[in-house]
Formats: sequence, C-alpha cells, structure tokens
Amino acid sequence: METTFTFTLPRGYVDPEGGRHRTGIMRLATARDEIETMQDPRAAGNEPYLSVLLLSRVVTRLGELERMTPEVVEGLFASDFAFLEDLYERLNAPEPVLVGVSCPSCSAQFHVKTAMLE
Repeated sequence: METTFTFTLPRGYVDPEGGRHRTGIMRLATARDEIETMQDPRAAGNEPYLSVLLLSRVVTRLGELERMTPEVVEGLFASDFAFLEDLYERLNAPEPVLVGVSCPSCSAQFHVKTAMLE
C-alpha cells in the first residue's frame, strides 16, 4: 500500500532567502496526527489553525526545506494552502470526494467523484 504521494504546488513556497519550493511529499495521516493536532493549544478556539498543524505534520518534504513547520505552512500562498488542504482531504477521505468541475471546451459545470488513490 502506498502511503506517500508526491505533489507540485501551483505557486510554491518562497523562503526568507528567496528560494522557491514547489515539489513535495505528503504522507497519509494517522489517528495520532489528528488527535495530537486537536490537543495542540494553538488550535484551541481556532479551528482553521487545525489545518496548518495537520499539514505541517503530514507534508514530509517541500523542495529543499529540511523541516516542514507550522510557520512554513503559514507562509504559503493561499492557493498553495488550498491545494494542500484539498490533497489532504482526497488522500485521507474514506470514500471518493465529489468535486465541482468545468468543461474547458463548453464551460458546462458538473460534479465528478475523485478516484481513490492506491
């Protein structure tokens, strides 16, 4: 069973020295990841911060960064943060996720179920 998945961020994280980091690896979440994240005092009363903490645990590599921290996740562009949240949901969902899409030719909008990753 595959437990790690590579990704490429739409924009990429820009570190303090100006380096850009786009490719990374995310692993499947464990129950411990979710439990310890909920117990983290930084998330108390701040439910959106749970995503920051979870992503900092399950993203095991991003470009040349030695360590993924909540501060790195906080520094992501909004589009990259949303991309990682979506990837997390798709990888850890018990069933396929329903996603809204648009046809590139006719612009018709409809929903499709994502395939389970194996």
